[in-house]
Amino acid sequence: MTAEPVEAANAWFTERFDAIVANIERVIQGKHDEIRLVVQTLIAGGHALVEDVPGVGKTLLAKSLSRSIDCSFHRIQFTPDLLPSDLTGVSVWDRERGKFVFRRGPLFSNIVLGDEINRASPKTQAALLEAMEERQVTVDGITRTLEPPFMVIATQNPIEHEGTYPLPEAQLDRFMTRVTLGYPARAKELEMLDAHGDHSVFEDLKPVVAGDEVVEMVRQAAAVHVAPELKGYLVDLAEATRSDPDLLLGASPRATLYLQRASRVRAAALGRTYVTPDDVKALIAPTLSHRIILRPEAQMRAASINEVLARIMASVPVPGTADVR
Repeated sequence: MTAEPVEAANAWFTERFDAIVANIERVIQGKHDEIRLVVQTLIAGGHALVEDVPGVGKTLLAKSLSRSIDCSFHRIQFTPDLLPSDLTGVSVWDRERGKFVFRRGPLFSNIVLGDEINRASPKTQAALLEAMEERQVTVDGITRTLEPPFMVIATQNPIEHEGTYPLPEAQLDRFMTRVTLGYPARAKELEMLDAHGDHSVFEDLKPVVAGDEVVEMVRQAAAVHVAPELKGYLVDLAEATRSDPDLLLGASPRATLYLQRASRVRAAALGRTYVTPDDVKALIAPTLSHRIILRPEAQMRAASINEVLARIMASVPVPGTADVR
C-alpha cells in the first residue's frame, strides 16, 4: 500500500470511530475515555464488563452503542431463573412441517447486553462462554455461527452481593476490558440535567455507522503494525504479573493477546499505523485488572490491583520510540 491509500484508510477509520464516540456522548456526558474504551473493545473483537453502582449509565451506554450502529441488538435481564436455552435458543416441534425447528435466542444479535450478569446461575453464565470465545452457539449437537460484528456487554453491581453468583475467573478472562463509569463531575451532571430535562436524548439517536463498516474497521485495526520489540514488551508485562509477590494469579496468554488487539485499535483511532508503548500503558489497567488476583497478605495490607499494575509498569523496561515503528 502506498502512502496515500494508507492515509485515506486511516482517515476513514478515525472518522467513523470518532462519529460513534460523539454519538454516544450525546447521551452519556463526561465519560469520554470510558466511551472510547468500550468502542475500542468492540472494534478489537472483544467483550466489555461494565461494573459500577446503579444509576450511573451502564445500561444506557450499551444501548447507545447499539443505537449508534446499524445492527441488531438484544437486551437480556439476567435473573436466577434464567435458563441457558433462554440465551441460545431452543428446538421446538413444528406440527405443519413435521419436524423440529430451531428458534434463535437473543445471543444471535450483533450487540448483546447482559444486564446484571451476576444474578444468573453459573450454569446460565457458562452458556455465554462458547459464544464469547468462538462466536458460535451449539444446541442439540448443531453448531451455528454468530454473525459479525458480535459483542457482549455485561453489567454488574459490585456493591450488592445478595442473590448474586460471582463470575468465575474463566468467564472474567473472556472479557477483554473492564470499565468503571463512576459518578460524573458536577459540571457534566448539570449538563445532563439540561440534556435530559424534558425528554430522553437516547430516543433521538440515529445510526452513524453501518454494521459492515464496523467489520471493515475490525479488519483495518488487525493490520496495525506491532513491532517485535513491542511484542516482547507485552510478554514481559504479562510475565511480571505472574511472578509478582503480591499476585496469586497473573495475566493469562489470552490477556496478552487481548492487550495487543486493544492497543492496535487505540493506535488506529488516533490515526497511526503502528502501536506505541503509550497505547499499551493506557490499556493495561482495563485489560488486566479483572484477570489478576491479589494474595491474601497483600489484601491485608490494603494493596490494590491498580497499584500493583502501576509498579509493574514502572519496573518493566520500555522499548524506544524508534524500535516500535
